[in-house]
Amino acid sequence: MYFAALLARTEDGWEASDTELDDVETLSDLADLAREASPDEDTVLVLIEQEDAWFGVVRVDGEEDPRIYVSDAAAAARSSYGEILLTDELLGREPGDDGDDLDALDLDGTEDGESDDDEDGGDGADAAAGAGESVPHGPVGDAEVLDDLGVSEKELRAMSGDAVGEIAEALGALDVLETVR
Repeated sequence: MYFAALLARTEDGWEASDTELDDVETLSDLADLAREASPDEDTVLVLIEQEDAWFGVVRVDGEEDPRIYVSDAAAAARSSYGEILLTDELLGREPGDDGDDLDALDLDGTEDGESDDDEDGGDGADAAAGAGESVPHGPVGDAEVLDDLGVSEKELRAMSGDAVGEIAEALGALDVLETVR
């Protein structure tokens, strides 16, 4: 079960709206969705949470590049919404590397893959091991994404469970968030 919300900072405080991510395929799409929530180019936070597995924060300030924090990259990688946040840049990979990773993952641990591994001398298994290393267990991204809003890096890294609620509470936006939950 996922929950995604937009928190837009305005002159009058935070405004919340729930959001459907079904039509969002890339980080660029997500950033555009966030920018639409704030015509004055104020700060917009996209908060995404999958039950107790992982959460992500995407911060968009006007036309600047989005800043991203993901609490557990490995858990998020198994989620279609998490994959949107786990960009090559965030994971420290060269753009285009994931094409090779996907091929390698198809070879890893499958009957068809085992025979393919034997044919290519086992290189597929080595590539698959590298693919696993490219998505670390644990947090990735900008842990200081909310520092200036009152949520320190240490506090963000310590969050679990209802992290979206904890973030909203720290921002003074819990009431507006609860209206869209």
